[in-house]
Amino acid sequence: MYRVVELGHIVAGPTAGLILSEMGFEVIKVERPGVGDIARNLTGESAGSFPYYNRNKRSVVINTKVPDGREALKRLIDSSDIVIDNFSSDFLKGLGLDYQNLKKTNPGLIYVSIRGYGKGKKEGRRSLDYPIEIDSGIAYMNGLKDRPMRVGASLVDMFSASMAVIGIYDAILEREKTGKGRSIDSSLFSNAMFMIGQHISTYQINQKELLPINEAGFAWGIYDFFPTSDNMKIFIAVTTDEQWKKFCNVFGIGEDISNRYATNRDRYENRKTLIPYLSETISKYASKELSDLLDKHQIVYSFLRKPWNLLDDEDALKGMNSVTFRDREIFLPAVPVSSNRKERVPELGEDTVDILSSLGFSTVEITKISGK
Repeated sequence: MYRVVELGHIVAGPTAGLILSEMGFEVIKVERPGVGDIARNLTGESAGSFPYYNRNKRSVVINTKVPDGREALKRLIDSSDIVIDNFSSDFLKGLGLDYQNLKKTNPGLIYVSIRGYGKGKKEGRRSLDYPIEIDSGIAYMNGLKDRPMRVGASLVDMFSASMAVIGIYDAILEREKTGKGRSIDSSLFSNAMFMIGQHISTYQINQKELLPINEAGFAWGIYDFFPTSDNMKIFIAVTTDEQWKKFCNVFGIGEDISNRYATNRDRYENRKTLIPYLSETISKYASKELSDLLDKHQIVYSFLRKPWNLLDDEDALKGMNSVTFRDREIFLPAVPVSSNRKERVPELGEDTVDILSSLGFSTVEITKISGK
């Protein structure tokens, strides 16, 4: 089993650790005495962050402000295959535990850095998911012309973590051939730029600024929300001319309308007249009737839902596992490629004695190291 030391907090680093723990890696989360990951104590709309990103890990408390604590962290890293670091760039360097020093005693170490910016003038600048969305252009493309908007989840953090895991697997394969590890940099900005790359490419080809996607519309004429008779909102996508013919048959739309909007170009350029007509037509149907019709004729659709609505979805629940957190059973989406293993959220420092004693520390030393 590969051993991973996670020096991470909030989302990016913990997501990489979460994915690896679901893949069967032993992930040891290093936390501060008494406090731990700051996400442990978040409340309100962020209360679910810690259990979601940190299940199936071991927790060790180490006080890096004392010499024994720094030695404990060094021994732990020397016993490990992978380090995930998403603290500020000067944290481990200040402890003498940057990659250049660590590889001297652990040449097979794979060291993963997940920070706001990679090499360049902004290296070392602290950042977070939303500021990176703003800096990269994602917030501009996602919002309205005069109101940039954040994506509804920490997608840059999570994507950066996922790409870091891909890099880890690549480094493991390389290490099997060479016996040597390497340093991996998966910065939030470089990952955001990769995600927004289509728009960078389009700008260069068209030599014209793009409108935010919610202002400009999409590539297809029918790719929009429509009301139902029972006050639901349904999104319907018609992306080919063949699908348009099928759509017209399903809803009894006559040949005059069908022929007038026969091509996607016709539908796209005349959305101002087509969409209101379709809205009136679709609004006569209840959601269940629409669902049955569209499923039968294989037309793409989705009803607008809120995240918590998934807890009432039998299929969605099959992709979740239960954990106990703050004396309550909660259901959390599994990593999509994981196996069904029993999940749990670690208490702060619950594995400290076990892990540090295995590294040769005495009970007295462990007490000092853990700050108890």
